[in-house]
This record gives sequence, C-alpha cells and structure tokens, in this order.
Amino acid sequence: MLLNFITGNRNKFDEVAAIVPGLVMMDLDLPEIQETDPKAVIVAKLKEATAHHDGAFIVEDTSLTLDCLGGRLPGPLIKWFLQTLGNDGLHELCARFGDFGVEARTLIGLAEGHDDIHFFEGVRRGTIVAPRGDKDFGWGPIFQPDGETRTFGELDREEKHALSMRGEAARKLAEFLTHG
Repeated sequence: MLLNFITGNRNKFDEVAAIVPGLVMMDLDLPEIQETDPKAVIVAKLKEATAHHDGAFIVEDTSLTLDCLGGRLPGPLIKWFLQTLGNDGLHELCARFGDFGVEARTLIGLAEGHDDIHFFEGVRRGTIVAPRGDKDFGWGPIFQPDGETRTFGELDREEKHALSMRGEAARKLAEFLTHG
C-alpha cells in the first residue's frame, strides 16, 4: 500500500520514515484549522485530503502543553507560540510562572478512506530548560524529557527516536500497518 505522509516539514518526515518504511512525502497545502483539540485538526486535514486525492494518507500534529498555562496551551498552537516567542521566550514564560513542567504529544492520523480514520499517539513528559543543542528542530533544544539529562537538541537522531513522542506514535502506526 502506498502511504502518503502529508507534511512540508522534512525533519518530521525523516523521523517517521525511519520507523515506518515505504512512506512517500507529499507536500500538499491543506488548510489547518486553529483548534486546541489535535484530533479535530487531524480529522479536518485528512477529510480535506481524501476529498481531493485518492490513496491512503497520514498527517501528524505535535502539541506542547505547558503546566504553567494549565496544561492546555499552547497545545496544537505551539507553532504560533514558537514563531512569536522563540525558544528563549517559551523558557522565559515558564520562568515567570516558576513552573517548567511540560507535556509533548504527537498524534498521527491515518486515513484509508474519507471516513476510515485511525489515530496513533505518543506522549512524553519533560521540563522546559534554557536552549541547549542544535541536533533538533523547533522546540527540541528546550525540551528535556523526564529521566534524561539532555534535551532533544542534544540527542543523536537514533536516541531521540527511541525517546520521542513522535517515535512512539510512529511505532504504533508501524505495528498497525504490519498486523492490523
């Protein structure tokens, strides 16, 4: 089965493709609804894709929720927070509240048809720290997973795959594709 991963982010594609063989990157500009429920974001994207194209598709949403913002924000809106504040600003925000706890959550949606959608989730708790490392993208240099002394930005790719929420979600997708 040809499986299209709709993303314009080569880093995300490479991470998932390292775990799920046979993916094809499809840079399709789909509208992204602004919503705090990642499932709603995924469903909207997949329904749009299946309405205009044939085949099986996956899309991914990675959310980051800060304990200092009630564990609900920014969620799927992290892209906009990061564009506005940057990694230093996100760290400073947590410092102002005195709460550095964070949860990272990746949700992968698989559409095998317009109404046939499956979800695969990975979750990691961690701490927001001052930026360290340049081996990762986005907020990886400020995310230190629980039980680790290094940030995603300091981990080698293989180490990150083993620990990351995206890696966990991708492994669940691979298992589903292999065994149903």
